[in-house]
Amino acid sequence: MYFWLSELSDGESLNTHHLSPFMRPLGSEYSNGVNFAIAGSTATPGETTFSLDVQLDQFVFFKERCLESIERGEVAPIDSKGFENALYTMDIGHNDLMGVLHLPYHEILPKLPAIVAEIKKAIKTLHKNDARKFWIHGTGALGCLPQKLATRKDDDGGLDEHGCITKINNVAKKFNELLSETCDDLRLEFTDSIIVFVDMFAIKYDLVANHTKYGIKKPLMTCCGHGGPPYNYDPKISCSVTDDKYMCKLDEKFISWDGVHFTDAANEIVASKVISGEFSIPRIKLTTTVVKPKKTKNSRL
Repeated sequence: MYFWLSELSDGESLNTHHLSPFMRPLGSEYSNGVNFAIAGSTATPGETTFSLDVQLDQFVFFKERCLESIERGEVAPIDSKGFENALYTMDIGHNDLMGVLHLPYHEILPKLPAIVAEIKKAIKTLHKNDARKFWIHGTGALGCLPQKLATRKDDDGGLDEHGCITKINNVAKKFNELLSETCDDLRLEFTDSIIVFVDMFAIKYDLVANHTKYGIKKPLMTCCGHGGPPYNYDPKISCSVTDDKYMCKLDEKFISWDGVHFTDAANEIVASKVISGEFSIPRIKLTTTVVKPKKTKNSRL
């Protein structure tokens, strides 16, 4: 979960530095928001150490600490108005899905509502804590990840016209459908709030389907990998221990960095589309939902 309080540039980009992680003990600077996200975390409680419910607890603690500091006459990085005006972003659920993709399709579908329910619960908890602006991301085209393609099993089914695993992408699309419907319901319930769903599947699948438009020659291969075409991915050799000779060339554009995560080049394209609002329901540009933060003398706690 991300908590944005950021001044925006006049263009389509966010004129701000990266959000400081809440878990970083030294050097954190919270004037433009806080990053509560943890790599590998899940929406489902108990599946990981820092699942979404834990991140919410950390947010509530952070908020209470800020407001208590202000009550004592001390300077805090964010005041009550800041919490109300901030943009609350969630990009979670992918790891939950990755954990059940080994199951048959008909066994996966019944598990999706419970994952979405945790995200809904989180939005309600944040709303109770004065959050009014939400930016909720769906999951991407998981069936196009080189990791999944290189380790494809017989029961994963066939590939689509662009070489992605149809079954896995259908799971991702169903998850997004449920999450989008949940956002629709919450929009009706919380009429005082802005709740935006972003179709990350459409954005990321477009990178594969129309890769030549973006200057990408090998959309299903990893940049940092081992094994060569068609996927350049070996589950026994991680990117972190791969020799430099297995890295893609600097002048080459790849979508996947290590089989799961995107390259900077791909993320730049994805970010521009997210900010544009073209893939959002309702169609709202990200730049219209964030306000200029109040300057404070001390933005640390």
